[in-house]
Amino acid sequence: MNTLRNKVQLIGNLGQNPEIRTFDNGKAMARFSLATKDSYADANGKKITETQWHNLVAWGNLAKIAEKYLIKGSEIAVEGKLTHRTYDDKDGKKCYYTEVVVSDLVMLRNKNSEEE
Repeated sequence: MNTLRNKVQLIGNLGQNPEIRTFDNGKAMARFSLATKDSYADANGKKITETQWHNLVAWGNLAKIAEKYLIKGSEIAVEGKLTHRTYDDKDGKKCYYTEVVVSDLVMLRNKNSEEE
């Protein structure tokens, strides 16, 4: 049951091409955003669609896969854990940042593939 304590699963579309960074020790990191959509009917029966944006980070081999295969608009499924960080910006203001640290990634549909 411990594996269920902090687990996130998302399916959505990439908001931009992954930003790749390789550190001096050779470890790779990929940052990208994922848009998920949720639809519901309002009180008048009108369909409302809301888009949520999620910050994602992948490390190591997953970062290299992201660099090689993921492009803006691709549909993917990810699994990972939610993390929160705080930092002070250049003006001393406290900023909060939430991201999903990706542990598994499945490419569902490439932006360039035909819709079914």
